[in-house]
Amino acid sequence: MSLLLTVSRMLATALTGLYAGGVLFVVIAPSLARMPGAAYVTYWQALNADYGRAMPPFLLTCIGATIVASLLSWQRGWPAFAACTAALLLLVATVALTLAGMEPLNRIANGWDPAQPPAGWHEIRQRWLDLHLLRAVLALAAFACLITAQGLDHDMTRTDLSSERNVPRNAEP
Repeated sequence: MSLLLTVSRMLATALTGLYAGGVLFVVIAPSLARMPGAAYVTYWQALNADYGRAMPPFLLTCIGATIVASLLSWQRGWPAFAACTAALLLLVATVALTLAGMEPLNRIANGWDPAQPPAGWHEIRQRWLDLHLLRAVLALAAFACLITAQGLDHDMTRTDLSSERNVPRNAEP
């Protein structure tokens, strides 16, 4: 396996795993959905500020590494290429979901007064949590695809190496 493929796939897998784990935490933290309005709005606004700064370069790096891994996986065979490409499409889907569905809700929440959330704030929170659950599923699926690509490529490399050992060598006279 080429060094660039190894590095790009490892980077893509590590970053996608961190992303998937981060978004999964919100799903498995039921206390967030039970927080009272003032506390939740304060939390939401702080998270929006942090994620707004950190996620664009993080996800662009993740997607860039996955693009490189996907392109280089083509030479390793269809299964590894398909798994990397599926991961790439799933990551792009998480970004599209975030920008189209979640960011508008974040902008609304950023305008709220935490001391007095508007009537119906919990409905917007629930819509955001529903979209976030979908984003977590997509991110976890992307992570699983990258792990699968590595496993498929590893199996292929092992098969290639074992078949090379079984090839009879021409004896010299």
